[in-house]
Amino acid sequence: AELDEMSDIDLQKALENEVLLARMAPEHKMRLVSAFQARGDVVAVTGDGVNDAPALRKANVGIAMGLVGTDVAKEAADIILTDDNFGAIVAAIEEGRAIYDNIRKFITYIFSSNVPEIMPFVVTASFTQIPLALKVRQIIAIDLGTDLFPALALGMEKPEPDVMMHPPRPRGTRLIDNGLLLRSFLWLGMIEAVLCYIGFFSVYLFSGNWYLLGLPIPPPPFPPFLSLVLSQPNVHSMAVTVFHAGVVLSQVENAFACRSEKSRNTRLGWFGNRYLLFGIMVELIGIWSIVNYEFLARNFEHVFIPYRYWLGLCFFPLILYSLEWIRKQFVRTMKARAQQKT
Repeated sequence: AELDEMSDIDLQKALENEVLLARMAPEHKMRLVSAFQARGDVVAVTGDGVNDAPALRKANVGIAMGLVGTDVAKEAADIILTDDNFGAIVAAIEEGRAIYDNIRKFITYIFSSNVPEIMPFVVTASFTQIPLALKVRQIIAIDLGTDLFPALALGMEKPEPDVMMHPPRPRGTRLIDNGLLLRSFLWLGMIEAVLCYIGFFSVYLFSGNWYLLGLPIPPPPFPPFLSLVLSQPNVHSMAVTVFHAGVVLSQVENAFACRSEKSRNTRLGWFGNRYLLFGIMVELIGIWSIVNYEFLARNFEHVFIPYRYWLGLCFFPLILYSLEWIRKQFVRTMKARAQQKT
């Protein structure tokens, strides 16, 4: 009766505080949903009867009871609880947030690997004296081969421990936002590209063929066990092979980095996703096979990499993990300070 006497504006003001409404008629439920939506809220309605159907249809998410609910309520709802257990709603929200996060993890992983694939063409087009560091065949091997299984495994990540502690996302939040793009292209991707070019130039440096790049810099003297005398054609093939291997090894740690935008792997558990471990194992076996098996190496225009180069490449994942750990630590610190101020 009190609700009948209230205007829509008064009802919206009343909803700013916690309020209990009882003995609601079907038209009251519709009006209540409209008032919430007018305030910009996202409304979920649960119901089981015929009189709940209008509110179920009007709500952003209608949830009907599967056991005791009427057919009309089930038809009007978006979700049906087959066991009539309200706890399933919480589980569904947790699963939905995990799926949303996993899609972002997958996209971040794929986007970041595109940077070291694109940069060789950009660098060579800008500095013609620097030869192409990665060719089309190697890019195909990365995108359709070594990157495939870790990327799919990121879509199978379990919900993060604090996934239900976050406030709901505002309506209109984009799946691919500026933060994701910046982290993918300008952070993780650029780190990979820089590391791979360090390996690329190191081949020329250690081989004593620095002049092949057209740079007027004399090569520094190295101990005999570090120098590697190569003929001119093999220098570029070796550099391309090292660049390709560097992308794959960087992507190994990138897969772990993409498991969470803020949490560290020590909190998630290094062995928490067995599919990711399997994908990384396939990734490493793939690049090892491409480099060491003559048939594959010939088709991908690769040469055998000395073990001392593999030793240097093993530092790529450690460097990327350390830099990403620093970034996450910085984000947590800034967020904690912001919370203290508020």
